[in-house]
Parts: sequence; structure tokens; C-alpha cells
Amino acid sequence: MHQPIADLRKDYTLQDLSESEVDLNPFIQFKQWFEQALSAQLPEPNAMTIATATPDGKPSARMVLLKDFDERGFVFFTNYNSRKGQELAENPQAALVFWWAELERQVRITGRVEKVSEPESDRYFYSRPENSRLGAWASNQSEVLASREELELRLQELQHKYENQEIPRPAHWGGLRVIPTEIEFWQGRSSRLHDRLLYTRLDNDSWQIERLSP
Repeated sequence: MHQPIADLRKDYTLQDLSESEVDLNPFIQFKQWFEQALSAQLPEPNAMTIATATPDGKPSARMVLLKDFDERGFVFFTNYNSRKGQELAENPQAALVFWWAELERQVRITGRVEKVSEPESDRYFYSRPENSRLGAWASNQSEVLASREELELRLQELQHKYENQEIPRPAHWGGLRVIPTEIEFWQGRSSRLHDRLLYTRLDNDSWQIERLSP
């Protein structure tokens, strides 16, 4: 018999998180944690949940991949006509969550969203494998498909169309940047008394650090 779901639990004991040890700049702190996730060889450490909402507040969430970050924000790429793309066009606010289970760490980010520049989208698009570039044309992301075969036929047609040619970036495909107003670093601790440090962006672009109850 399987263990009841209610009985599934793990005590977190790896590390702690103290105000005296974190960087005053949350982007530097994120970079440190992200590099530690890379060093730990976690599977897809750049995988993150992004939550969006319609203007009337209906939420949706899905996994995407972080492709760049700096002090301007956190960048991912998508079809602008997808559900998330349309929701962000109408309500340009999002929440991100990174979960690094092996390190017992979570990072939560909230902020406004804007498109990256055309050159930034071009640079990433042309760095992708050929079939990934074709996939950006083949998939009308989030639209209903009659069958898998319909999608594969589109891809075959595009492979023939662009044989021995450069594949251009679709106008409906590119990068989005989440510009954070809050970044929370969460370190699992024993007895569910976790460490939570919240960075909040102030009007002068400095950051306030507060400890939250677990």
C-alpha cells in the first residue's frame, strides 16, 4: 500500500539563510544561488514556473526556461500569441518561482513584464538549433490542434521551404523580461521553520531586506 499523501514530508537541514550573509543586491544574491545550482549539476536549474493572469484575475501557470538575467530582470522567450503572451500583453505582471529541491531552496520573483529589444530576440533566436527555429514557425502555441500529424506536417513543409536558407525570426516570437519589484529567497529549515528573506525595490531603486515568518 502506498504511503498516504498527508504523511509525505521531509525535514530540511542542509543550510540556513541569514541577513548578515546575503548580498544587499538581490541580483548578486540570485547569481550566487544560481551558480551553486549549476555547480550541483541540478537537472535544468533554469527551469521556472511563470504565473500570469487575465485582466479580471483568472490565473494560469506553467514551466518555462530562464535564458538570461542581469540587473534589468529575468528573461525568457515565447510565442507572443500564446496564452501567456496574450495575458501578459493585457496584464503585464508576472510571478516566477525557482525550486531547487536538492539544495532545499526556492526563489520567488514578482514584477512587471516588458518585451526585450528586437536585437536581443534576434540574438537568441539565431543561437537556437535549426529545428527549434522551425518549431517557432510550426507551432501556433496554445491553439487547438486536430492531431499530432498536423503539427509534424507543418514542420516538414517548413523544412522544405527553408532548405539551404536562413530561417527568419517570426515577428510573433521573442523575449519577455520580468522586471522585479520583489525577490524572496527561501531556505528550507528543520521543523518547517524556514528562512525567508524578502527584497523589496524602493523608489530610489535600492532594496529593503525583511525577514518573513515561515
